[in-house]
Amino acid sequence: MSKPTLLILAAGMASRYGSLKQIDGFGPHGETIIDYSIYDAINAGFGKVVFIIREEFVDKMREVFDAKLAGKIEVDYAFQDFDLKKFGIDREIERSKPWGTAHAVLSAYDKVKEPFCVINADDFYGTDAFQKMAKFLTTEVSDSHMALMGFKVGNTMSDYGYVSRGVCDVNADGNMAAVTERTNIYYKETESGKTIVYEENGVETELNPETRVSMNFWGFTPRIFDVALEMFAPFVEANADNPKSEFFIPSVPDHMVKNKMADFKVIPTSSKWFGVTYKEDKPIVQESISALVASGAYPEKLF
Repeated sequence: MSKPTLLILAAGMASRYGSLKQIDGFGPHGETIIDYSIYDAINAGFGKVVFIIREEFVDKMREVFDAKLAGKIEVDYAFQDFDLKKFGIDREIERSKPWGTAHAVLSAYDKVKEPFCVINADDFYGTDAFQKMAKFLTTEVSDSHMALMGFKVGNTMSDYGYVSRGVCDVNADGNMAAVTERTNIYYKETESGKTIVYEENGVETELNPETRVSMNFWGFTPRIFDVALEMFAPFVEANADNPKSEFFIPSVPDHMVKNKMADFKVIPTSSKWFGVTYKEDKPIVQESISALVASGAYPEKLF
């Protein structure tokens, strides 16, 4: 089986962070969070990395990544934009942002022909997640059996505001029964202490800290492109007048599970996620990476 590919979602504008966090430095020598993900992916056996970005960022991304990754892993770029015609949709819809993470994945449909993993650019997942996903993608994956890394929601929170997570229902076989994107999860102070809640339509619902969530760390085959493409046109038609609507990745696996097209193994990890949603998260991420370097988990200089 060919080596799997790593697909990195890096087209976001980082509105809550305030700058282009995809290339912000966090490691001892200015390493980006992406650098650590790619380092872990190379060691786990991935053969290619594809960055999904806005085309206007390509020169800067090449400047940051191409030279240091040369000879270590194949590198390619895909562009997420507003052109719907390339997906067979003969419409022009004015929006300030593209159509979300599943739309971003679709933007790489002509770049990936092998099993692949999708991750966020601004999330630090850790070695364990990449090793487990690489093993799955080289030994288990098929068009009817794919996967996601299941993090405990209590290990994925920010102290500085709300986060978005795909909340998973896991069945007795360890597979995803359903996944629901919750875009407003946060800590709430109560009389009994700090709890985790999500808000939807003004209603708060408590989440158990052990609840498994997707951090957009998915293991797919190219079959996912076909299904997402079938779903995208109806989604656009239904949301043409909603400029804030987003076609999220979890909606595609959820659709496939409910229609018995595939199952999705929830690969458990106890790793504590950290990432940068807010500017205030940066020193915490820097301290966490410094601790990992000091423990020998990563070299001081990655590349």
